Amino acid sequence: MKTSCFVLTALLVGGQIEVTNAFAASGPSPAPAKARQEDQLKGYIAFPTHDAIVLQAKKEGKLHVLTSTDQDVLKASAAAFKKKYPFIDLRCEEVAGTEVYQRMLQEIKAGIAKWDVNYVAFDNYEEYLPYQKKYDLLGMAQHGVLKMIPELIDPLNRHVVALGGHFQAVAYNKELIAPERVPDTWEGFLKAEFKDKKIATDVRSVMFAALVPTWGLEKTLDFARNLAAQKPTWLRGVSRIINSVRAGEVPIGLGLNGKSILREQKKDVKGVLGLKIVEPVPARLAGSEAILAKANSPHAALLWLEFQGSPEGQKVLDEADLNASLLTPGSIQGEMIRGKKVSLLGWKHYREISRYQEEVVSAFGFPRAEKK
Repeated sequence: MKTSCFVLTALLVGGQIEVTNAFAASGPSPAPAKARQEDQLKGYIAFPTHDAIVLQAKKEGKLHVLTSTDQDVLKASAAAFKKKYPFIDLRCEEVAGTEVYQRMLQEIKAGIAKWDVNYVAFDNYEEYLPYQKKYDLLGMAQHGVLKMIPELIDPLNRHVVALGGHFQAVAYNKELIAPERVPDTWEGFLKAEFKDKKIATDVRSVMFAALVPTWGLEKTLDFARNLAAQKPTWLRGVSRIINSVRAGEVPIGLGLNGKSILREQKKDVKGVLGLKIVEPVPARLAGSEAILAKANSPHAALLWLEFQGSPEGQKVLDEADLNASLLTPGSIQGEMIRGKKVSLLGWKHYREISRYQEEVVSAFGFPRAEKK
């Protein structure tokens, strides 16, 4: 019978397993790759069965979630979760904005945070990690204890999951520019015809950071400098840029969330708002969540993360507002960019997003924000 290497030590209280280096006590030293893997697993906690998690969650009976998911989508997701686990009294809150994330982080560090699941903002990704419960989501997903899609879980920080994602695209006004004149490449927007307020873009668009995995940082910064020389209209916020394009204030909006453009097209009674996907398609993971280390209901929280990251939960998110991850098989956004060259800000680059953005802002000619 094949023996799984997942269970490395004896059972602890509550049916959980603490993953440690089982080879340290005796025997020959493991190969370097295996040793690195074991070091990576140190301190992580796993459960042998799903029933063991449910049993503890029933005892807790409550769950408090702070998430970046839009309120309307959150309602649909919460309703589906409650149907699956009616014994959990669920309280969900949408959180948004840098100031809110900073306040959350300060409460976490001060030990006064009172929630169970929290959003992990990419701007301060590394700062959140020490204060999150180290459940081995990846290991349990790989071994079928949790019905989660493994690709949604950070392979290095195995207790964090990104439940959503975005691809960046171009919005344009069909009355101001013919579809065939919208460039097929990002470099095409550097032509003279798009100079002087013909393009609107966000000062801190994630699009530019998302080009780094394919282009590299230097080429991305060079593109940013050349785009700034085009003298675009600088705005802040995807919705504001899309509204400017739809209103005819500017022909093109560059590097906007594809999902946001699709959503606004449904409201566009005149049908003037167009969407173009340009390759390489900038894309990124989003909606990362984890369980607070001091959570009062960590097992109920584990069931929440599992449901959100399962095929069933991802379908709910997608049907509500295209909120599923690009990495989820069959997701609407994923299907839109299938077969195209994609530059993905995946887990390898996730903790660098903020740094990439600061470099791009500097290349645009704007001062960098000082870190306090």
